[in-house]
Amino acid sequence: MSAAPFLSGNTAYTKFSTQFQPGVSVSYTEPYALLLCKEESPRHRWLWEMKPVFFDGIGDRRASAHRRAERGEGKLKPIIYLVIAVLVIYCAAKIVPAYVSDYQLADKMQEQARFAVVNRYNEEQIRDNIFKVVQDLDVPAKRETIKVVSTNAIVKISIEYTVPVDLFFYHLDLHFSPSSENKALF
Repeated sequence: MSAAPFLSGNTAYTKFSTQFQPGVSVSYTEPYALLLCKEESPRHRWLWEMKPVFFDGIGDRRASAHRRAERGEGKLKPIIYLVIAVLVIYCAAKIVPAYVSDYQLADKMQEQARFAVVNRYNEEQIRDNIFKVVQDLDVPAKRETIKVVSTNAIVKISIEYTVPVDLFFYHLDLHFSPSSENKALF
């Protein structure tokens, strides 16, 4: 027999694991009827003579995703993004603390400049106070690099230092030079 149109009324006699679309055809074959048919009535012969049905277009939506997974390119992109994210986090963990310490040192220098004007500290007292802050913050600066100018009307504090950052693939030297100045109000 030749291919006949698939009628929706025949779905009660068929066993499909997927849904079907309109316009799908079913073909018949004689050898299956001889092997599987137990009754010789024309209705049962027609039921057992069906070949497996292939629906055109059912897997088109899933086929592209399936083929992409077979090529392996879908799994490489997240791995690359993960490696980049880990490197960024690693670099930030090494670099950001140096900037935070610099900000804290600049804040303490501004605070000490205010106190020095009001309390009339001399240059050595200001240098000692700043050096204690430098040691507390683990800043790699020497006491000699702290420059202090103190008069009755103004206090200027400056310091220069370099923080070596050793990333496992690159060596970086961060140069900082915080300074502070405060003038007397009268």
